[in-house]
Formats: sequence, C-alpha cells, structure tokens
Amino acid sequence: MTTLGLIGAGHIGGQLARLGVAYGYNVVVSNSRGPETLAELVDELGPSARAATVEDAARSSDLLVVTIPLKNIGSLPAAAFDGKTVMDTNNYYPQRDGHIVSLDDETTTVSELLQDQLPGAHVVKAFNHIFSSGLAADGLPAGDPHRRALAIAGDDETAKAAVAGFIDTIGFDVVDAGPLAEGWRYQRDTPAYGPRLTEGELGEALASAKRYRDM
Repeated sequence: MTTLGLIGAGHIGGQLARLGVAYGYNVVVSNSRGPETLAELVDELGPSARAATVEDAARSSDLLVVTIPLKNIGSLPAAAFDGKTVMDTNNYYPQRDGHIVSLDDETTTVSELLQDQLPGAHVVKAFNHIFSSGLAADGLPAGDPHRRALAIAGDDETAKAAVAGFIDTIGFDVVDAGPLAEGWRYQRDTPAYGPRLTEGELGEALASAKRYRDM
C-alpha cells in the first residue's frame, strides 16, 4: 500500500490527507510544531494515518506533499527527501514570504526553488491552483465530461507519472504543463489559477498565460 506523506497540515495538506485515506493510502502527517499538535487530525483520519516529525514523514513515505509557506522551505531536512517524489503546492506571496529577488525578476520559479532546496528529490508542481474546498467537492470519476483538471510540471517523467496517478485516483484529470520551469503558467494571477476548468479548458489557460512582466 502506498504511503502518502504530508509536510504541512493546513487547508490543502489536511484535505489531501483526507482524500488519501478515503482512497486507500496510508497517510503520515507532519508540521513544524510537532506530531503532538496533530492528534485531532489523526483521530479524524482514523487507523490508516499517523503523525510524525517532518524527517520521519519524508523518510517513511512513497509520495510526499510539501505544503508549507515558501519562506520556510529552507528548514526542510533535505537528505530525508532523497529519491522521493515530492508534490509542491506552493505559491509566492511577497507579503507573507518577503521579497525573493529571483522570483521577482522571474529568473526562476517557486517549485524550482524547492528543487534546489531538495536536490536529491523529484519535485512536481501540483495542487497550487485549486483551493481546499475544490479538492473536497470537485472530484469526479474518470471519463466524466465535466471532470475538473489539474496541472503538473516536473523534470522527472517517472515522478510525474506517479503524481498523475494520484491525482486521477482522487478524482481529477491531469494536464502536463512540461518541465518544472513551466510551472509559472499556473502560478497565482494566471488564467489557470483558481477556476474550475476541464482538461481542454485548462490546456487553453496554460497556453494563454503571461509572465508577470508582460501583464
């Protein structure tokens, strides 16, 4: 049975943990405050879930979700993520994260920063353009013409396939936006960020995205 690890247990992390349990995954949840602070969530999730330290969650999981503020990624124990497939849900909010020059001048992207922080991992940008309420409400069976689609981007094809499989399992189609550097196409303030889009609509939104400097 695949183990899904959550680094961060806020709105997105908590909802992905619930979906993981609902669809048959073992789930390990962690946050910066320690396992004891997650007792209520683990009780809700049931016997398929447990709380752990960030390092334990990273080492013991097959699929990982990093869903912490961008300003905190430097605190992650990088070696614990070596060889792991890591889904990055992050977006850049200068008012929260402080100004990051390489993002302000668009010489890199949010998920490339995480990849730099976790050089031994395989980072895939996912779940950054859907709200937790959408994760809870919008999943549909495969083949439904109204099924919502979610974008992914990453540099490792095996990792992207694993993430696409998870996304499909929990009720969403997948649109591959390309390598990790293309993750800007569904960052905040782009057409793909937020609305409920089908596979075709999401493909069009990704294609029409503009860099901040061109907006």
